[in-house]
Amino acid sequence: MAQKPSIPKGTRDFSPVEVAKRNYISSIMKHHFEVFGFQPIETPSFENSETLMGKYGEEGDRLIFKILNSGDYLDKVSQDELSNIEYKKLTTKISEKALRYDLTVPFARYVVQHQNEIEFPFKRYQIQPVWRADRPQKGRFREFFQCDADVVGSTSLWQEVELVQLYDAVFTQLGLGGATIKINNRKILSGIAEVIGAKDKLIDFTVALDKLDKIGEDGVKKEMLEKGISASAIEKVQPLFQFTGTVSEKIEKLNQLLASSEEGKKGVEELQFICETVEKLGLQTALIDLDVTLARGLNYYTGAIFEVTAPQVAMGSIGGGGRYDDLTGIFGLKNMSGVGISFGLDRIYLVLEELGLFPDTVTATSKALFINYGNQESLYAMEAISKLRRSGIKVELYPDAAKIAKQFQHADKRGIPFAVIAGESEMKENIFGLKNLVTGEQVKLDFEGLKGALI
Repeated sequence: MAQKPSIPKGTRDFSPVEVAKRNYISSIMKHHFEVFGFQPIETPSFENSETLMGKYGEEGDRLIFKILNSGDYLDKVSQDELSNIEYKKLTTKISEKALRYDLTVPFARYVVQHQNEIEFPFKRYQIQPVWRADRPQKGRFREFFQCDADVVGSTSLWQEVELVQLYDAVFTQLGLGGATIKINNRKILSGIAEVIGAKDKLIDFTVALDKLDKIGEDGVKKEMLEKGISASAIEKVQPLFQFTGTVSEKIEKLNQLLASSEEGKKGVEELQFICETVEKLGLQTALIDLDVTLARGLNYYTGAIFEVTAPQVAMGSIGGGGRYDDLTGIFGLKNMSGVGISFGLDRIYLVLEELGLFPDTVTATSKALFINYGNQESLYAMEAISKLRRSGIKVELYPDAAKIAKQFQHADKRGIPFAVIAGESEMKENIFGLKNLVTGEQVKLDFEGLKGALI
């Protein structure tokens, strides 16, 4: 007996209805990306390993899917190396490519590679799948889509202001009023590490702090101790774990905490400009909050960092991003600052589904099914179907002259709301019978009437 086929953990098949709902989300994103002046690009699903490795920190590197070299992938490995396996050295010899982990590093590579063709500042958006060898759980997949919007070639903080507005515009149209846009600044985190005497442990400090919502205060402190951050230094950051108040009150507390750190004070100034400007301009439905524990564990962020959480649903972040001043420098292009945000399409889908926010009109099915009575009647039906399709109306003909009850049953199972009766008597009168499959009501219409009823 043949084994039942399956798919890898952390991946999914999508039904027609699910794809229609995903397209609904991405179409709203695309609309607002373009309204805000972003242009679309696409990059390959896999990159050279050297492009990706070392850009996401030690934890990120472990989650990158490596692709075995084609052919004899052990060709470059000596017998001695096979006998004394060193994972990192062996990996570089048997795998020269990897599936992309996110869209930002490939975008940086794209900018460097095409710098002579690009007009800066360059605003791009990209909606493509990424892959991470993560442990699958609710809202966390190994294959998922990212929807990014980035600007490179400008250090202006107005870009950060616009990205907050972009989040607000998208989530408002999706019906996700009350989404919280958390904001922080890596310079503030660097300043905190400096004033507590742990500047040399900045990465360990920020990675641990970023896990506060997952492992709690005790878990964060334990991880910091394990990474070599002293107990006295951890005691100095205790105020961060109970950092409350309005945005302006939090900014004032940070000014006091970071009075001895020039870098920290610069971060506070940047945050203050963004938050005060957003407040003056106003947001439609989103909320903005300064979260000083927000670190986002990616090494390339250097300024403002963002993370978005959904209202009413425990789902983790549904978006995030930040400023990266030196990302393209890794690929040889210096002094090219950028800032970008990402929307988590898969998590947004789950949130909208859980809150019942998908409109009833979001469907992948046809508006009407023409009943097949035979070849002559089908020709009459197809003439009308062709005209309706040219007007953008989704209709179809049942392909076989099967029993009428079977055809109606097919329409019902497909969720098609109308059936069109085009039999011998309708042909004689040059009309159509339109049956509402929900109410059972049936009317006779000429072609223009039929078209009007199906629009």
